[in-house]
Amino acid sequence: MLKTNLLHPEILEALASNGHGSMLLIADGNYPFTTGVNERAKKVFLNLAPGILTVTDVLKVLKEAVPVESYSVMVPPDEALQQIHEEFLNILGGNIPVERLKRFEFYRKSMSQETFLVIATGEKRRFANILLVIGVVKD
Repeated sequence: MLKTNLLHPEILEALASNGHGSMLLIADGNYPFTTGVNERAKKVFLNLAPGILTVTDVLKVLKEAVPVESYSVMVPPDEALQQIHEEFLNILGGNIPVERLKRFEFYRKSMSQETFLVIATGEKRRFANILLVIGVVKD
């Protein structure tokens, strides 16, 4: 039995197979999961129904499993701060750099060869996508 809250075998395998500088996407229910990402990225579908599971549910578990060096969020055309972005900040802390990208910039970054994992959620809020850059494990 594992001593971690992260138990999903496919996610654990993907995390163990990648390291510093690799990126993982936790996407809302509106995201184009197959066309808006690197085609080689592992895709894990946790979108059972609208609202189940949410991006923040997944982020809370992943934060405990991997170091986060930085992250990117998708912003609307008017670049207005979204409530979920404040939730990301509360979960990850204020000392992790964040990049705010418009939709197509976010898609381009998500299609990078460094994106190794895409987790589809049932998140209903718009602009609730977060692209994490894996950091270095410190003593």
